[in-house]
Order: sequence, then C-alpha cells, then structure tokens
Amino acid sequence: MIEVTRPAKHVLTLRSPVMLAAGIVGFGAHYHDLLKLSKFGALVTNPVTLHEWSPTRGTRVVPLESGVLVHTGFPNRGAAAVIKEFRALWQNAPLPIILHVIATKVDHMRALGEMIDAEDGLSAVELGLRDDISAETAGDFVQALVRSTDKPVIVRLPLFDAYEIAEACADGGAGALVVAGPPRGTARDPHSGRLVSGRLYSPLIHPMALRMVGVLRRRIALEVPIIGAGGIHSPQQARDFLDAGAVAVQIDSLTWIQPNMAERIARDLSGNLTTRMVDAMPDEWHPDMGDTEFLALFGDEDEPAPPGVR
Repeated sequence: MIEVTRPAKHVLTLRSPVMLAAGIVGFGAHYHDLLKLSKFGALVTNPVTLHEWSPTRGTRVVPLESGVLVHTGFPNRGAAAVIKEFRALWQNAPLPIILHVIATKVDHMRALGEMIDAEDGLSAVELGLRDDISAETAGDFVQALVRSTDKPVIVRLPLFDAYEIAEACADGGAGALVVAGPPRGTARDPHSGRLVSGRLYSPLIHPMALRMVGVLRRRIALEVPIIGAGGIHSPQQARDFLDAGAVAVQIDSLTWIQPNMAERIARDLSGNLTTRMVDAMPDEWHPDMGDTEFLALFGDEDEPAPPGVR
C-alpha cells in the first residue's frame, strides 16, 4: 500500500502508484470492456463545477503530428447532479474515486468541500487550477477546500506556473501536488481553418513535466507528496517520475490510444506483471499478462506462483 497524501486525519492510500488522470475515463461508468479498473490505484473523475457548465462551441479536438489538442469547456451538470448520478457506482467501485473540481470562486470551493465530505464513495478531491493563477489566489482556493472537508485534497498544478504557485498550495494545506495538468496550446483546425486553443496531450509533455517534478521535489517540503503526470506512454516513462521524486503517477491520453499499455504500466509498477519463463510457448505468455491471468490459466490462486512469476 502506498500513501500518496501527507500525514493528516485521513490519508489516501493506494494499492498501485498508477492513477487514471482527470478527464480520461469520465466518471467511471465506461471503459470496463477496455480496462480492469481494479489494477489501477485510483480513478480521477472528469472535472466538475458547483453549477452546470455547457460544452464549448465549435471544434473540440484537433489532431497533431505528436499528440492531440482538446477543447471541451469542461461540460458537466453541476456537482450535485453528478454526485447523485454516480454515487452508487462510486460506492461499489473496485478502486478509490477522486472527484476533480475546478477552481472558480472561494465560496464555491467551500460548498464543494462540504458536499464531497458527505460522500462515502469519494476517497479524495483533486483541485484543478487554471493557468496564470496567482500564488495568493491559488492558496486561497486550496485553503478554502481543505477547511471544508476532512478528505485529502490533491492539487493539480498548471505546468508552466507550477514553480510559482506550488509553495502557496502546499502552505494552504494541499495533501499532495500533481505535476502537472496538461498545458494549454493553440493549433489550426484542419477542417475549419480556425485557430483553436485547448489542452495539449502529447508524449512531448513528459520531459517538461519530469523536470518540474525534480525541481519541486527539491523545493517543497518532503512531507508533501508529488504525483507525476504528463506524456506517460511506457512503463519506463512512468518510472522516470518515481525516480525524480514522485510517489505516484497519473496516466492520461495513452488510455485513449493504447488502453492495454495503460493497464500494463499499472501492473508493472505494482509488481504484478508475469515474466516469461524460458520454456514458455508463444501462446502461454504475452507482455501484458498479469499474475492473476497466469494463475487462472495455469495454476491455483491458493498455491504459490510458479518459478519465473513475480
């Protein structure tokens, strides 16, 4: 078990250091045919706000040579409606659910915190901060949320402003810092010819986020855990964040294009991948095979794993 938030009344403890990032698998009602959610440490939901937000107009997705630009406007029916719809699902989920909320107003943070505090199906809350937010404002948002709930508060920092606001968020009581949210970019829509701004998802984000994790790990008190995020597309890239000082990672767009690799990363970092035995036939092993699958095919779960299985 891994503690991914700082010591407090309630600490978020995960079975795996690999989490599904906000906005990637919705609210947990989908992807069951593509992913075994139980293999992941936690699921961070789509962003929600206190009141309903409408989707953006126009182009929402712009494909790029090295990634994708996404502009949705964070549509949601408001926190109360979302919680009511998914409460039962979250209470029976095979992994901890973390509600991602968007920082708007201080009083909204207080109301959201009180609402989340009453939900048994939610293990923590993640606060998403906008780009160019001031350190003072960020600290106020974090403090308001922390004071209104006993659940751990994780703060997702904007990549290019992480250095300026990280300390204010930590001082405000953040249980952990996510470094970092997908940065904003602008690209031309090949269909309409218009320039579109949105969130950038790309493997190119990885080296930038990785550097920021290392910088902040040296600057922020060790009692404040850091969760690495951005551009993870392989087990080694996930481990890079751990080597840089992160206690866990969040996977984003890889889940859309290679869900089996996202699950493989979760298994790998949890020590649940099966290594190939030298005498294994081609149809007796594959790179994504986990211990559970191996034992179901070739052994009894009550018996020790065969030699070569870790």
